[in-house]
Amino acid sequence: MTDNHLQSLFSLENKTAIVTGAGGYLGKVFSECLIAAGAKVILFGRGNKIKELSHALNMKYGDESVDCELVNFYDEGEYRRCLNNTVDNNENIDILVNNAYEFSKATGFNDPSGKIETISRQQWMRSFESGVYWHSLATQVVGEMMKKQRSGSIINISSMYAVVSPDPGLYKGYDVFNPPSYGAAKAALLAFTRYTASFYGEYNIRCNAIVAGSFPNIDGNSYNAPQNDDFIELLKGKTVLKRCGKPEDLSGALIYLASDASGYVTGQSVTVDGGWTIT
Repeated sequence: MTDNHLQSLFSLENKTAIVTGAGGYLGKVFSECLIAAGAKVILFGRGNKIKELSHALNMKYGDESVDCELVNFYDEGEYRRCLNNTVDNNENIDILVNNAYEFSKATGFNDPSGKIETISRQQWMRSFESGVYWHSLATQVVGEMMKKQRSGSIINISSMYAVVSPDPGLYKGYDVFNPPSYGAAKAALLAFTRYTASFYGEYNIRCNAIVAGSFPNIDGNSYNAPQNDDFIELLKGKTVLKRCGKPEDLSGALIYLASDASGYVTGQSVTVDGGWTIT
């Protein structure tokens, strides 16, 4: 096996990718990682963050590498139009990264209202809409193009809380926590991943998930940023590597699943959690 063969296995040259939630803490790293591997990336997101990211990536990699769709994911008609517009304006869509999720009080995230004793029906519904339905809609629209081209890789971003429960002891004295709706939605996304893989397999479309561990948002000014360093230390202690994840730690799994290197892999969940879930 030659070096050129290995490079071509992981190369994304001449491939086009969509990343939803591209302006987020993980999404912006996913987007740049795909571009660096050779793909053209269409960023889907909301507000100024996505505009700033698009401009920065255009300056760094050139206009041909990046495109942008501003979208209100909660407006189904608008989201569908943006997806259709992207499909119509590109010869192929090879990679779909379903990453968007609403981290806010509306989903019960990092707010006392999201506790199991108080979480509302609306918070449950918003969590499942952002955590499952948005991805279902993108898969539905982009999947039709992938079926016609008889190829594609769909990557759903899930969480370790799809497979294990949060440790209540971590959150004593804190208002930051994962509500029950978050893990439930991420578990449903794993089921949807297997379902998609099963029904799209005959079209040579692969669907897999990345099960992300503890990746606390340390940007500082975001809604889901940890309140203090003590809480970060508690999170570190839950992993066997004794550190929290950095967004770049997910890059290898993302490129593997997006590229031909995983050409015979579908319906699987790749866990990247520093060993949190093995003990």
